[in-house]
Amino acid sequence: MTENALRLGTRRSKLAMAQSGHVAEDVRRVTGRDVELVEITTYGDTSREHLAQIGGTGVFVTALRDALLRGEIDFAVHSLKDLPTAQPDDLVLAAVPQREDPRDVLVARDGLTFTQLPKGARIGTGSPRRMAQLNAAARAHGMEIETVAIRGNVDTRIGYVRSGELDAVVLAAAGLNRIGRIDEVTDFLSVDTVLPAPGQGALAVECAADNVTLAAALAELDDPFTRAAVTAERSLLAALEAGCSAPVGALADLLADGQIVKEMRLRGVVGTTDGSTLVQLSTTGPVPETADQAVALGRELATEMLAKGAAGLMGERAL
Repeated sequence: MTENALRLGTRRSKLAMAQSGHVAEDVRRVTGRDVELVEITTYGDTSREHLAQIGGTGVFVTALRDALLRGEIDFAVHSLKDLPTAQPDDLVLAAVPQREDPRDVLVARDGLTFTQLPKGARIGTGSPRRMAQLNAAARAHGMEIETVAIRGNVDTRIGYVRSGELDAVVLAAAGLNRIGRIDEVTDFLSVDTVLPAPGQGALAVECAADNVTLAAALAELDDPFTRAAVTAERSLLAALEAGCSAPVGALADLLADGQIVKEMRLRGVVGTTDGSTLVQLSTTGPVPETADQAVALGRELATEMLAKGAAGLMGERAL
């Protein structure tokens, strides 16, 4: 270990290592210190269960947070969509860097787009959120598809298509961008069709709350617009009392008038996995200037969605 090097904790997957490598470069630039990656295996990496069964919430995060609290690493990089919505008091979300493309994408055989898929096409995804919206989109287009629950890393998932076992898989654009495989995408799914997971495409840089100097240095990487957007999305998720395996999609985006950003729009969706029932609403307000304002935007939309019957669609929530 280099003297004075900062230890960055990361999951071992190719994607996590790529994400952490990008952040490490930025941290080297702002701190002038060397950064070394420390690979940590999480329960979510070793468990073969489907995410919906192991609860989703925190399975990729807990081991990294434990290492932070034990002082084995100085900071950690997570995919923001993996973070539970409640933030522990002894850890601080020091930076949310500028977000990558938040969209979901299709990798299908023979270069097919979603609407070109044949009748009965088998589409792989481990996400109830994606299943709900894909099935609803298929119904809207008069298509017949079958969504198939899968797990595994990007190679494994795309492998199902290459081997002919599945006609297509759905992945996050951000992940494919970060590992240099975006050219394998056959269709970018519009957010009007499939809303991403809350926080999708964004990273979270976390450190111990009492490490004030490091937290201040990492804060240089923070993108205020991304932070406001993901705070609103995660507030919606929290107010719906849903874990990250629940079928909730959310996206906050900025509405600009020419070069002037005027407002933030927050869209949310929750639905049954067969796509037969979706509650999809949006709200627009001034761009939040504080975390509290962003949280309020999310709560406001959640209240409207619950009034429209969202609670009954969550599956895992005891009413």
